[in-house]
Amino acid sequence: MRIITFGEIMLRLKSPGQERLFQSPLFEASFGGSEANVAVALARFGLDAAFVTLLPDNQIGKECARTLRYHGVDTSSLRYKKGRLGIYFFENGAAQRPSNVIYDREGAVITLIDEKDLNWKNIFSGASWFHVSGITPALSKQAADATLLAVQEARNAGLTVSFDLNFRAKLWNYGEPAQKRMRQLAEYADILIGNEEDYQKSLGIAGPQGADSGIIDSEAYLRMCRQALQEFPHCRYAAVTLRESFSADHNAWSAILVSREGFWKSRRYDIADIVDRVGAGDSFSAGLICGLIERANDPQQALEFATAASCLKHSIPGDFAVLEKTEVEKLMAGNASGRVQR
Repeated sequence: MRIITFGEIMLRLKSPGQERLFQSPLFEASFGGSEANVAVALARFGLDAAFVTLLPDNQIGKECARTLRYHGVDTSSLRYKKGRLGIYFFENGAAQRPSNVIYDREGAVITLIDEKDLNWKNIFSGASWFHVSGITPALSKQAADATLLAVQEARNAGLTVSFDLNFRAKLWNYGEPAQKRMRQLAEYADILIGNEEDYQKSLGIAGPQGADSGIIDSEAYLRMCRQALQEFPHCRYAAVTLRESFSADHNAWSAILVSREGFWKSRRYDIADIVDRVGAGDSFSAGLICGLIERANDPQQALEFATAASCLKHSIPGDFAVLEKTEVEKLMAGNASGRVQR
């Protein structure tokens, strides 16, 4: 099964270890972005995954494409234009100091996308699944229009559409209300993914209170997901990740999956000594896509695969979930001791 993802990829500049930005004159440079992260994880799980975006026609853009190919992602639908790649600066938190992200992406080439830049009929030829997130439509009116066109074409082509709501308050500043755009896109989704804030702020669906304090009210999450399914009749599944945050490097992690026929809750993982939580939601999305494709008749196991994959991502520096499917399956089977594998 061929899976297409579409969105922005950025240059990631991170201060070393848990240092503050510019505490020392060094940055660790890599690439990352929600939909690219999903494509990388899927490719590493052994699926046929392609990433679609616009890249600057310069050395940075070409190195970005090489990095994606290294992880097995099909880059044949990438397009190059004059412009720049967006950047995000990342400072990894510790203990009670939270992590911090600063964006420098204004005028990035993807924000200037034109509907003529991508031929979706050709891109979707032979594909079965399309994945987008709420980050892309937040970038600019042009990017929002391109995302809407993409999901419409995906629906017309008969693809399954997964939509990670991914609300980013710092991005919605070009004059259109987030909920108007996001609800419009959600009409085309078969699967909705997000945390409680994503559902509330992207779709205006009331959710549980007290999540920031680590209080998890499963019934409230269930009601939120059922409301989403009611408001978007085409949607088959609503998934929500449950993060209990005790400090920057100690969280608990679980998830629920809701359909019109059932409700499934995953195992809860206690994650201490977090290395990097950026990209955990994307690895959940990739795991859920993989799980629903390969375990279509067992939603519980599909959810467990997604939750285990995203649990493991917390141990890996960078945006990408550099994982093998067998590692995820071992954690699903209960091998969580972290003992050396010989």
